[in-house]
Amino acid sequence: MRFGYLFQWVVIVLMLGMPAFSSCGEEGTQLGRIKASGVLIVATRNSPTTYYEGADGLTGLEYDLVRLFAHEIGVKTYFVVPAYFKDLLPMVETGVVHFVAAGLTVTPEREKQVRFGPVYQQITQQVVYKAGTQRPRKVADLVGREIEVVAGSSHEQELIRLRASYPDLKWKANREQESEELLYRVKEGELELTIADSNEVALNRRYYPELKVAFDLSKPQNLAWAFQHSDDDSLYKAVQGFFNRIKSSGRLRKVIESYYGYVERLNGVDTYRFQRHVRERLPRFVAFFKAAGKQTGFDWRLLAAIGYQESHWNPKAVSPTGVRGIMMLTRPTAKQLGVEDRLDPEQSILGGARYLRMLEKRVPERIPEPDRLWLALAGYNVGFGHLEDARILTEQQGGDSDTWSDVKVRLPLLRQKKYYAVTRHGYARGQEPVDFVDSIRSYYDLLRWQLSKEGMQILSVKKDSMEEKGRTRKTDDKGVKSPAAR
Repeated sequence: MRFGYLFQWVVIVLMLGMPAFSSCGEEGTQLGRIKASGVLIVATRNSPTTYYEGADGLTGLEYDLVRLFAHEIGVKTYFVVPAYFKDLLPMVETGVVHFVAAGLTVTPEREKQVRFGPVYQQITQQVVYKAGTQRPRKVADLVGREIEVVAGSSHEQELIRLRASYPDLKWKANREQESEELLYRVKEGELELTIADSNEVALNRRYYPELKVAFDLSKPQNLAWAFQHSDDDSLYKAVQGFFNRIKSSGRLRKVIESYYGYVERLNGVDTYRFQRHVRERLPRFVAFFKAAGKQTGFDWRLLAAIGYQESHWNPKAVSPTGVRGIMMLTRPTAKQLGVEDRLDPEQSILGGARYLRMLEKRVPERIPEPDRLWLALAGYNVGFGHLEDARILTEQQGGDSDTWSDVKVRLPLLRQKKYYAVTRHGYARGQEPVDFVDSIRSYYDLLRWQLSKEGMQILSVKKDSMEEKGRTRKTDDKGVKSPAAR
């Protein structure tokens, strides 16, 4: 929920039961007072790149990083989302919040207002337009075009800077909408152009393939948390130490990978086709995916994403290597699972779900989700033996063999003789499981998003679909090539 600026200030003061400003006679450092109160107050913004409520609760890159830091210093977090973007920096300047974690770009103008912490990510500002409309290719092409940006954003600051060279450059600074809303308006054809950070564009293009990047408006820019200019730098130094530790341990890279490591796997054609197949094909198999999910404990939408990656929900799909059916099972795997007819969608879906659960049980129990699932999926594709080879190789090279982001870097090495010659299971097409897992993660995200938008209309199953079971109409799909190792 968004609160008014003044109301937020009152809420925070009452919640902590202390003066709003830390300089009112209190002893100790800022960090000491935060630990004593047990609460870290952080301003952020509601967006997919920072902080938002997902299907499983609050999430977002900034949310995760702030929570990691709060856990390290032993306090709880309280997030404040101001009504307007322009209110973020004043909140830390006046001491209403301890710092701002909102995907803020470090700019000379902002450095006059606040003190920026360690850099944790880089982005570029991108001009975005809708496919099929006139593409601007350089700054001069923006003159005379309809442009809207978030008021007070680094995008507006960049346009102000550019206006010195292009005096006729004009735009509207929108106080009411965030970048995601402006991108959606471009997608809908309601707005010609907007400017957004490259990470925001990448996340939104998963769902709106109509969005196209015209060109980069800026060079790479740094993102960092913002702090109050103060002689008391105890909190600032604690955050510096925190980022140094998560950078050296690889934890920062893993957190960023969990949000961005797979988002550009699908192109616009892939996304269009998937959205069409969700409406046209998925309803006939929803009951089978749900039943398999109930029996095995997996989210049925994840199983559906696997089925789509394997066969595009074509129950008669057959690959050149002999795997077949919606879940593309090999003959030995089907026999092991008691699947009598791999082309029967109900049997195939349940068999695939059970096989994935079997593989996940072989992954060491110490590995938490979601890495445990991504590793199991890689084993589903390339075979568990090759997965273990890659994990051993990861450990030998100083990586974390229990983390998908590290193992995915080593899997493609199994194609090279100098690596596979010394492994137990030898050569493997190691790039395929990486692509496999990244695609499933993308389809899983898309499916959850599309179902939330279009709801039960997509899931309305024809009356005779359960009776048909294995009988399906002919399609042009020939199935997705899968390795024989299952």
